[in-house]
Amino acid sequence: MSRLNFKLEATATGSRARAATFTTLHGEVQTPIFMPVGTQATVKNQTVESLKTAGSNVLLANTYHLLLRPGPEVMRKFGGIHKFMNWDRPVLTDSGGFQIFSLSHSRRMNEEGARFLSYVDNHPIMLTPELSIDMQKAINSDIMMVLDHCIESNASHKDAKAAMELTHRWAKRSLEARGDSQQSMFGIVQGACHEDLRKQSADVLTNLRVNGEGFDGLAIGGLAVGETKSEREDFTAIATEMLPTHLPRYLMGVGTPIDILEAVHRGVDMFDCILPNQFGQRGSVFTSLGNFQMRRSVYKFAEEKLDPGCDCLTCTNYSRAYLHHLIKTDESLGWHLLSLHNITFYHRLMREIRMNILGGTFLDFYNRKRLELVMSDQENPPRPTKPSSPYRKEKKLQLGDYEVFEGGRGFSSIRQISSGEVMHSVNPPQEEARNLYLIPARIDERLNELDEVVIWDVGLGAAHNSMAVIHEFLNKDFKGKIRIVSFENDTDPLKLALRNSNFFPHLHHAAPHELLKSNKWVSPKGNIEWELIQGDFSSNFQTAQKPHVIFYDPFSIHTNIELWNEEVFKEIYEYCRGNEVQLLNYSASTAVRATLLAAGFHVGYGPTTGPKSSTTVAFNESSLAVKLEATLLGEEWLSRWEKSDARTARTLSRSDEKEFEEKIRKRSQFRRI
Repeated sequence: MSRLNFKLEATATGSRARAATFTTLHGEVQTPIFMPVGTQATVKNQTVESLKTAGSNVLLANTYHLLLRPGPEVMRKFGGIHKFMNWDRPVLTDSGGFQIFSLSHSRRMNEEGARFLSYVDNHPIMLTPELSIDMQKAINSDIMMVLDHCIESNASHKDAKAAMELTHRWAKRSLEARGDSQQSMFGIVQGACHEDLRKQSADVLTNLRVNGEGFDGLAIGGLAVGETKSEREDFTAIATEMLPTHLPRYLMGVGTPIDILEAVHRGVDMFDCILPNQFGQRGSVFTSLGNFQMRRSVYKFAEEKLDPGCDCLTCTNYSRAYLHHLIKTDESLGWHLLSLHNITFYHRLMREIRMNILGGTFLDFYNRKRLELVMSDQENPPRPTKPSSPYRKEKKLQLGDYEVFEGGRGFSSIRQISSGEVMHSVNPPQEEARNLYLIPARIDERLNELDEVVIWDVGLGAAHNSMAVIHEFLNKDFKGKIRIVSFENDTDPLKLALRNSNFFPHLHHAAPHELLKSNKWVSPKGNIEWELIQGDFSSNFQTAQKPHVIFYDPFSIHTNIELWNEEVFKEIYEYCRGNEVQLLNYSASTAVRATLLAAGFHVGYGPTTGPKSSTTVAFNESSLAVKLEATLLGEEWLSRWEKSDARTARTLSRSDEKEFEEKIRKRSQFRRI
């Protein structure tokens, strides 16, 4: 029985998102909840009054820092942190485990604990589970955390196992040290990015008892410390699946609004992070229109309020121009006002999430909000209100539904105005075309065994992928022939890029001009041919010569779902029979991989690009996967897929759910040898 009297009120349909309440020594808490970080008994540059106005109900304080200064004697003198900082609502205290992790070069660890030199007076301190809990009892926090051994999320299985087992032993000592205190205590699940360790840790901590009492909640630790975003989301889902439903779940140190939304969707109840305040200090704010960077000169003359969808003190009283001025001049008021807005934004997001869970509309809210939360002012830059004279060159930067997009990244791309989707949005386009499509295609090797290598370029766009091949092979001596077939239903992106070729140096060549003029270009030696087939790909691809390589690079599922369904992939698979075909794609989506598998492809991990730890590669013949030494999805992926919310890929498949799932499970690449 939890000391928090945890009550689960609702679980969202089609999601693991939960709404609950629990009661602490200093009041009731409604979840999902975000807890601002007040490391040293203060949230930087905020007052207790401003935090309450923003909607804060639980604050996080840090045991390690408060142990060093002001120390346990001061805390006991005041009866705890609440009177000391004049905060009458709940407080959660971190144990100091993250400091063990972050100060790895200036501490020594053993079974007893971790030895530090105090940054206050250089005095040596042995932080043990008992000392951590004793300090948290002096702080008199509502929720105490056990001392844990955090480790890099990409640590080896051996190292992660040792750290996890030490965490379990420290957890038992922490429970013992609590004694008769009425404070609640959370255990911390560790195990890095190893599913078996996460399960073992969840089982041990769920069943751990001292004097008949266990933990009042469980936290997921060891994430946001080196893994990719997709890995964090996967292992959050894995962890919550293993945790009991009758206890609150706390994902430590996460994160941005989109990170929190994704974690709620996977079953997490509680969050903390320094980002609202840290981003505010840097001039970055979260708004209903996307992320704004207030240092940008575009705001210099902007009279409107910061966020039209917000009624916080910052948005009610100050213009964007004034906030821009404060940040540019490094005035601390700017930090205060932007951080106050960010904290308000987080709390409003949590209220909206909770309302939609209770109202049965969370899944629709999630699908809409996950797109809104990744927008930024660099993708949709607001115009300065100061009048500017028309400049003819601006018209050159748009054509039809497309525009040249720079966004301060040091390179240019093409963006579709109606959807906001940017072609090659993360890395320089030619770099991405080379690393994601050209190099993995191993065209040299295919030419050694074939008289002609046919490459399908699905989604011509600004011709980055096709031109990468042409630039690579144009001056090479090679046997055989390369035939590129590009498919595109709207050539405006290429026309726009050619019109602004100073932004797109890969087009400094006659080939794309000739392609648009006559739908075909042939190299001077005649050993490279490039053909354009205009119109709907799914209706036209069977008029093209069968490929050996497919660069599958259309707009994403959100913008162009027609090209990502099971039927299209199945038709491609059937049409390619007789050729060994490799399909390369930028997505790492579970749904996309599952749909390719259902269509008959052998599916594996493609190269890393930007924030993605892997992309996707598919083969119609297992022999080609072996030949190209591909790493296919294995039992670990299949196990994660079984737990995934995207298991049936409803929007991408016309099969019924059971039929679709059976197709995946029966794929030969998952059979034990």
